[in-house]
Amino acid sequence: MGTIQQFEDIEAWQLARELANLIYGATQSGSFERDFALRDQINRASVSIMSNVAEGFERGGDREFARFLRIAKGSAGEVRSQLYCALDRGHVTAEAFGTLCGLATQISRKLAVLIRYLDASG
Repeated sequence: MGTIQQFEDIEAWQLARELANLIYGATQSGSFERDFALRDQINRASVSIMSNVAEGFERGGDREFARFLRIAKGSAGEVRSQLYCALDRGHVTAEAFGTLCGLATQISRKLAVLIRYLDASG
Protein backbone atom coordinates (compact mmCIF):
# COMPACT_ATOMS: atom_id res chain seq x y z
CA MET A 1 0.00 0.00 0.00
CA GLY A 2 1.46 3.35 -1.01
CA THR A 3 2.07 6.23 1.32
CA ILE A 4 -0.94 8.45 1.79
CA GLN A 5 -0.08 12.12 2.19
CA GLN A 6 -3.56 13.50 2.90
CA PHE A 7 -7.00 12.04 3.46
CA GLU A 8 -8.08 13.17 -0.01
CA ASP A 9 -5.67 10.56 -1.41
CA ILE A 10 -7.64 7.71 0.18
CA GLU A 11 -9.80 5.97 -2.42
CA ALA A 12 -12.47 5.08 0.16
CA TRP A 13 -12.78 8.79 1.04
CA GLN A 14 -13.07 9.72 -2.65
CA LEU A 15 -15.83 7.16 -3.14
CA ALA A 16 -17.56 8.29 0.05
CA ARG A 17 -17.57 11.84 -1.28
CA GLU A 18 -19.16 10.59 -4.49
CA LEU A 19 -21.75 8.61 -2.52
CA ALA A 20 -22.63 11.61 -0.34
CA ASN A 21 -23.18 13.74 -3.43
CA LEU A 22 -25.36 11.07 -5.04
CA ILE A 23 -27.37 10.59 -1.84
CA TYR A 24 -27.93 14.34 -1.50
CA GLY A 25 -29.07 14.46 -5.12
CA ALA A 26 -31.47 11.55 -4.64
CA THR A 27 -33.03 13.09 -1.54
CA GLN A 28 -33.70 16.52 -3.05
CA SER A 29 -36.71 15.60 -5.15
CA GLY A 30 -39.93 13.65 -5.24
CA SER A 31 -41.29 11.80 -2.24
CA PHE A 32 -37.82 11.46 -0.72
CA GLU A 33 -37.65 15.21 -0.27
CA ARG A 34 -40.78 15.10 1.92
CA ASP A 35 -39.66 12.15 4.09
CA PHE A 36 -37.76 14.47 6.41
CA ALA A 37 -36.56 11.93 8.97
CA LEU A 38 -35.21 9.40 6.47
CA ARG A 39 -33.82 12.11 4.20
CA ASP A 40 -31.90 13.80 7.00
CA GLN A 41 -30.66 10.52 8.49
CA ILE A 42 -29.33 9.10 5.22
CA ASN A 43 -27.67 12.41 4.35
CA ARG A 44 -25.96 12.51 7.77
CA ALA A 45 -24.87 8.88 7.51
CA SER A 46 -23.39 9.38 4.04
CA VAL A 47 -21.42 12.43 5.17
CA SER A 48 -20.33 10.54 8.28
CA ILE A 49 -18.41 8.05 6.13
CA MET A 50 -16.15 10.63 4.56
CA SER A 51 -15.92 12.70 7.73
CA ASN A 52 -14.73 9.80 9.86
CA VAL A 53 -12.11 8.77 7.30
CA ALA A 54 -10.80 12.34 7.29
CA GLU A 55 -10.92 12.79 11.05
CA GLY A 56 -9.20 9.50 11.74
CA PHE A 57 -6.44 10.23 9.27
CA GLU A 58 -5.84 13.69 10.70
CA ARG A 59 -5.60 12.43 14.28
CA GLY A 60 -2.46 10.45 13.45
CA GLY A 61 -1.57 6.97 14.60
CA ASP A 62 -2.68 3.68 13.10
CA ARG A 63 -4.86 2.57 16.04
CA GLU A 64 -6.80 5.82 16.14
CA PHE A 65 -7.16 5.87 12.35
CA ALA A 66 -8.44 2.27 12.33
CA ARG A 67 -10.98 3.14 15.03
CA PHE A 68 -12.43 5.94 12.91
CA LEU A 69 -12.41 3.73 9.82
CA ARG A 70 -14.55 1.25 11.74
CA ILE A 71 -17.01 4.05 12.51
CA ALA A 72 -17.02 5.02 8.82
CA LYS A 73 -17.66 1.40 7.86
CA GLY A 74 -20.59 1.33 10.27
CA SER A 75 -22.00 4.45 8.62
CA ALA A 76 -21.69 2.78 5.21
CA GLY A 77 -23.81 -0.07 6.57
CA GLU A 78 -26.29 2.44 7.93
CA VAL A 79 -26.59 4.03 4.48
CA ARG A 80 -27.24 0.63 2.91
CA SER A 81 -29.94 -0.13 5.48
CA GLN A 82 -31.61 3.24 4.93
CA LEU A 83 -31.52 2.68 1.18
CA TYR A 84 -33.71 -0.38 1.72
CA CYS A 85 -36.22 1.85 3.52
CA ALA A 86 -36.06 4.33 0.65
CA LEU A 87 -36.62 1.54 -1.88
CA ASP A 88 -39.53 0.08 0.11
CA ARG A 89 -41.20 3.51 0.26
CA GLY A 90 -40.72 4.17 -3.44
CA HIS A 91 -38.28 7.04 -2.87
CA VAL A 92 -35.66 5.48 -5.16
CA THR A 93 -35.92 3.19 -8.16
CA ALA A 94 -34.46 -0.30 -8.12
CA GLU A 95 -31.75 0.96 -10.47
CA ALA A 96 -30.81 3.88 -8.22
CA PHE A 97 -30.89 1.57 -5.21
CA GLY A 98 -28.50 -0.82 -6.94
CA THR A 99 -26.09 1.95 -7.85
CA LEU A 100 -26.09 3.57 -4.41
CA CYS A 101 -26.04 0.34 -2.43
CA GLY A 102 -23.27 -1.00 -4.67
CA LEU A 103 -21.16 2.08 -4.05
CA ALA A 104 -21.73 1.87 -0.29
CA THR A 105 -20.70 -1.80 -0.37
CA GLN A 106 -17.58 -0.97 -2.37
CA ILE A 107 -16.65 1.66 0.22
CA SER A 108 -17.17 -0.86 3.05
CA ARG A 109 -14.85 -3.32 1.35
CA LYS A 110 -12.15 -0.73 0.82
CA LEU A 111 -12.42 0.38 4.43
CA ALA A 112 -12.15 -3.25 5.59
CA VAL A 113 -8.93 -3.69 3.61
CA LEU A 114 -7.47 -0.51 5.07
CA ILE A 115 -8.49 -1.53 8.60
CA ARG A 116 -6.82 -4.94 8.18
CA TYR A 117 -3.67 -3.26 6.90
CA LEU A 118 -3.55 -0.85 9.84
CA ASP A 119 -4.26 -3.60 12.35
CA ALA A 120 -1.47 -5.76 10.92
CA SER A 121 1.04 -2.90 10.94
CA GLY A 122 0.32 -1.89 14.52
